[in-house]
Amino acid sequence: MEFKKPRSLESIEEKMDSTPGDGIRHQVLQGAKSFKTSWIELGQMLYSVWKDKLYKEWGYTTFDAYTAKEIGIKKQTAVKLLRSYYFLEKEEPKYLAEDYVKEVAPAKLPTYEAVDVLRLASQKKDIDKEDYENLRSNVLEKGKDAREIKKDLTQMMKQREELDPEEARLKKRSALVRRFVGILRSIKEEIRISKMLPMQIVKDTEKLINELESNLDRS
Repeated sequence: MEFKKPRSLESIEEKMDSTPGDGIRHQVLQGAKSFKTSWIELGQMLYSVWKDKLYKEWGYTTFDAYTAKEIGIKKQTAVKLLRSYYFLEKEEPKYLAEDYVKEVAPAKLPTYEAVDVLRLASQKKDIDKEDYENLRSNVLEKGKDAREIKKDLTQMMKQREELDPEEARLKKRSALVRRFVGILRSIKEEIRISKMLPMQIVKDTEKLINELESNLDRS
Protein backbone atom coordinates (compact mmCIF):
# COMPACT_ATOMS: atom_id res chain seq x y z
CA MET A 1 0.00 0.00 0.00
CA GLU A 2 1.43 3.37 -0.97
CA PHE A 3 -0.42 6.15 0.84
CA LYS A 4 1.52 9.39 0.84
CA LYS A 5 2.79 10.40 4.27
CA PRO A 6 1.41 13.97 4.34
CA ARG A 7 -2.20 12.80 4.02
CA SER A 8 -3.20 11.05 7.24
CA LEU A 9 -6.22 8.88 7.86
CA GLU A 10 -7.68 11.72 9.93
CA SER A 11 -7.56 14.07 6.94
CA ILE A 12 -9.55 11.58 4.89
CA GLU A 13 -12.13 11.36 7.68
CA GLU A 14 -12.32 15.16 7.75
CA LYS A 15 -13.05 15.14 4.03
CA MET A 16 -15.72 12.48 4.60
CA ASP A 17 -17.38 14.72 7.21
CA SER A 18 -17.52 17.60 4.74
CA THR A 19 -18.65 15.50 1.77
CA PRO A 20 -22.30 14.41 1.20
CA GLY A 21 -22.64 10.82 2.36
CA ASP A 22 -24.85 9.58 -0.47
CA GLY A 23 -22.51 10.22 -3.41
CA ILE A 24 -19.69 8.29 -5.06
CA ARG A 25 -17.13 10.85 -3.85
CA HIS A 26 -17.90 9.96 -0.23
CA GLN A 27 -17.90 6.26 -1.10
CA VAL A 28 -14.41 6.50 -2.63
CA LEU A 29 -13.13 8.17 0.54
CA GLN A 30 -14.68 5.37 2.61
CA GLY A 31 -13.00 2.81 0.35
CA ALA A 32 -9.65 4.52 0.78
CA LYS A 33 -10.03 4.42 4.57
CA SER A 34 -10.43 0.64 4.58
CA PHE A 35 -8.07 0.11 1.65
CA LYS A 36 -6.30 -2.97 2.95
CA THR A 37 -9.47 -5.01 3.25
CA SER A 38 -11.62 -3.53 0.46
CA TRP A 39 -9.38 -2.83 -2.52
CA ILE A 40 -11.92 -4.45 -4.84
CA GLU A 41 -14.61 -2.00 -3.81
CA LEU A 42 -12.19 0.91 -4.02
CA GLY A 43 -10.96 -0.27 -7.43
CA GLN A 44 -14.53 -0.49 -8.70
CA MET A 45 -15.35 3.03 -7.55
CA LEU A 46 -12.08 4.47 -8.84
CA TYR A 47 -12.78 2.80 -12.17
CA SER A 48 -16.11 4.64 -12.33
CA VAL A 49 -14.42 7.92 -11.36
CA TRP A 50 -11.78 7.41 -14.07
CA LYS A 51 -14.14 6.17 -16.79
CA ASP A 52 -16.74 8.92 -16.30
CA LYS A 53 -14.13 11.61 -15.49
CA LEU A 54 -16.02 12.47 -12.30
CA TYR A 55 -12.87 13.99 -10.82
CA LYS A 56 -13.36 16.99 -13.13
CA GLU A 57 -16.67 17.75 -11.42
CA TRP A 58 -14.75 17.91 -8.14
CA GLY A 59 -12.23 20.48 -9.34
CA TYR A 60 -9.36 18.23 -10.47
CA THR A 61 -7.90 18.49 -13.97
CA THR A 62 -6.51 14.94 -14.03
CA PHE A 63 -7.26 11.59 -12.42
CA ASP A 64 -3.70 11.45 -11.06
CA ALA A 65 -4.15 14.79 -9.31
CA TYR A 66 -7.43 13.60 -7.80
CA THR A 67 -6.03 10.34 -6.41
CA ALA A 68 -2.87 12.01 -5.10
CA LYS A 69 -4.46 15.05 -3.47
CA GLU A 70 -7.84 13.74 -2.32
CA ILE A 71 -7.18 10.19 -1.18
CA GLY A 72 -3.38 10.11 -0.99
CA ILE A 73 -2.76 7.28 -3.44
CA LYS A 74 0.25 7.38 -5.73
CA LYS A 75 -0.20 7.17 -9.49
CA GLN A 76 1.39 3.71 -9.69
CA THR A 77 -0.96 2.35 -7.05
CA ALA A 78 -4.04 3.88 -8.69
CA VAL A 79 -3.08 2.40 -12.07
CA LYS A 80 -2.57 -1.05 -10.56
CA LEU A 81 -5.92 -0.81 -8.79
CA LEU A 82 -7.70 0.11 -12.02
CA ARG A 83 -6.00 -2.61 -14.06
CA SER A 84 -6.45 -5.28 -11.40
CA TYR A 85 -10.12 -4.48 -10.94
CA TYR A 86 -10.79 -4.37 -14.68
CA PHE A 87 -8.95 -7.69 -15.14
CA LEU A 88 -11.23 -9.35 -12.57
CA GLU A 89 -14.32 -7.73 -14.06
CA LYS A 90 -13.42 -8.97 -17.53
CA GLU A 91 -11.79 -12.35 -16.82
CA GLU A 92 -12.90 -13.44 -13.33
CA PRO A 93 -16.21 -11.71 -12.51
CA LYS A 94 -17.24 -14.26 -9.88
CA TYR A 95 -14.46 -12.97 -7.63
CA LEU A 96 -16.13 -9.57 -7.60
CA ALA A 97 -19.46 -10.93 -6.34
CA GLU A 98 -20.54 -9.52 -2.99
CA ASP A 99 -21.26 -12.99 -1.59
CA TYR A 100 -17.73 -14.16 -2.43
CA VAL A 101 -16.05 -11.17 -0.79
CA LYS A 102 -18.18 -11.57 2.34
CA GLU A 103 -17.81 -15.34 2.70
CA VAL A 104 -14.15 -15.92 1.84
CA ALA A 105 -11.59 -15.80 4.64
CA PRO A 106 -9.71 -12.47 4.62
CA ALA A 107 -6.36 -14.26 4.30
CA LYS A 108 -7.51 -15.82 1.03
CA LEU A 109 -8.70 -12.60 -0.56
CA PRO A 110 -6.35 -11.76 -3.44
CA THR A 111 -4.36 -8.56 -3.16
CA TYR A 112 -4.42 -6.06 -5.97
CA GLU A 113 -0.66 -6.51 -6.42
CA ALA A 114 -1.04 -10.28 -6.88
CA VAL A 115 -3.94 -9.82 -9.30
CA ASP A 116 -1.80 -7.40 -11.30
CA VAL A 117 0.97 -10.02 -11.57
CA LEU A 118 -1.64 -12.54 -12.72
CA ARG A 119 -2.89 -10.03 -15.29
CA LEU A 120 0.62 -9.61 -16.67
CA ALA A 121 1.13 -13.39 -16.69
CA SER A 122 -2.07 -13.83 -18.74
CA GLN A 123 -0.45 -11.76 -21.50
CA LYS A 124 2.72 -13.85 -21.72
CA LYS A 125 2.79 -16.30 -24.60
CA ASP A 126 5.53 -18.33 -22.91
CA ILE A 127 3.21 -19.56 -20.16
CA ASP A 128 1.16 -22.62 -20.99
CA LYS A 129 -2.39 -23.19 -19.82
CA GLU A 130 -1.45 -25.51 -16.95
CA ASP A 131 1.11 -23.09 -15.50
CA TYR A 132 -1.31 -20.20 -15.78
CA GLU A 133 -4.03 -22.17 -14.00
CA ASN A 134 -1.61 -22.87 -11.15
CA LEU A 135 -0.84 -19.16 -10.86
CA ARG A 136 -4.52 -18.33 -11.04
CA SER A 137 -5.35 -20.78 -8.24
CA ASN A 138 -2.55 -19.43 -6.05
CA VAL A 139 -3.78 -15.86 -6.48
CA LEU A 140 -7.55 -16.17 -6.53
CA GLU A 141 -8.15 -19.21 -4.35
CA LYS A 142 -5.19 -19.36 -1.97
CA GLY A 143 -4.52 -15.66 -1.62
CA LYS A 144 -0.74 -15.87 -2.11
CA ASP A 145 0.88 -12.46 -2.10
CA ALA A 146 2.51 -10.74 -5.06
CA ARG A 147 6.07 -11.52 -4.00
CA GLU A 148 5.37 -15.26 -3.95
CA ILE A 149 3.52 -15.10 -7.26
CA LYS A 150 6.41 -13.24 -8.89
CA LYS A 151 8.79 -15.96 -7.67
CA ASP A 152 6.48 -18.65 -9.08
CA LEU A 153 6.31 -16.82 -12.40
CA THR A 154 10.09 -16.38 -12.58
CA GLN A 155 10.59 -20.08 -11.86
CA MET A 156 8.13 -21.02 -14.58
CA MET A 157 9.98 -18.86 -17.10
CA LYS A 158 13.34 -20.39 -16.12
CA GLN A 159 11.96 -23.90 -16.47
CA ARG A 160 10.58 -23.01 -19.88
CA GLU A 161 14.03 -21.81 -21.00
CA GLU A 162 15.61 -25.02 -19.73
CA LEU A 163 13.07 -27.12 -21.63
CA ASP A 164 13.50 -25.11 -24.85
CA PRO A 165 17.02 -23.61 -24.89
CA GLU A 166 16.88 -22.85 -28.62
CA GLU A 167 13.79 -20.70 -28.18
CA ALA A 168 15.47 -18.91 -25.28
CA ARG A 169 18.57 -18.30 -27.40
CA LEU A 170 16.49 -16.84 -30.23
CA LYS A 171 14.70 -14.54 -27.80
CA LYS A 172 17.97 -13.24 -26.38
CA ARG A 173 19.29 -12.74 -29.89
CA SER A 174 16.17 -10.83 -30.90
CA ALA A 175 16.39 -8.61 -27.82
CA LEU A 176 20.06 -7.88 -28.53
CA VAL A 177 19.37 -6.94 -32.13
CA ARG A 178 16.49 -4.66 -31.10
CA ARG A 179 18.73 -2.86 -28.62
CA PHE A 180 21.40 -2.49 -31.29
CA VAL A 181 18.86 -1.05 -33.74
CA GLY A 182 17.76 1.45 -31.11
CA ILE A 183 21.36 2.57 -30.56
CA LEU A 184 21.95 2.87 -34.32
CA ARG A 185 18.83 5.00 -34.76
CA SER A 186 19.96 7.34 -32.00
CA ILE A 187 23.46 7.68 -33.47
CA LYS A 188 22.11 8.16 -37.01
CA GLU A 189 19.84 10.98 -35.83
CA GLU A 190 22.68 12.66 -33.95
CA ILE A 191 24.90 12.54 -37.05
CA ARG A 192 22.11 13.89 -39.23
CA ILE A 193 21.43 16.84 -36.92
CA SER A 194 25.03 17.72 -36.08
CA LYS A 195 26.39 17.17 -39.62
CA MET A 196 29.72 16.29 -38.03
CA LEU A 197 30.17 13.29 -40.34
CA PRO A 198 29.48 12.66 -44.04
CA MET A 199 25.81 12.09 -44.87
CA GLN A 200 26.83 8.84 -46.57
CA ILE A 201 27.32 7.40 -43.08
CA VAL A 202 23.70 8.25 -42.31
CA LYS A 203 22.59 6.38 -45.45
CA ASP A 204 24.81 3.41 -44.65
CA THR A 205 23.50 3.32 -41.07
CA GLU A 206 19.92 3.39 -42.32
CA LYS A 207 20.72 0.52 -44.68
CA LEU A 208 22.20 -1.50 -41.80
CA ILE A 209 19.11 -0.80 -39.68
CA ASN A 210 16.83 -2.03 -42.48
CA GLU A 211 18.90 -5.21 -42.88
CA LEU A 212 18.80 -5.92 -39.15
CA GLU A 213 15.03 -5.37 -39.00
CA SER A 214 14.49 -7.61 -42.02
CA ASN A 215 16.52 -10.27 -40.27
CA LEU A 216 14.30 -9.90 -37.20
CA ASP A 217 11.18 -10.39 -39.30
CA ARG A 218 12.59 -13.64 -40.70
CA SER A 219 13.62 -15.03 -37.31
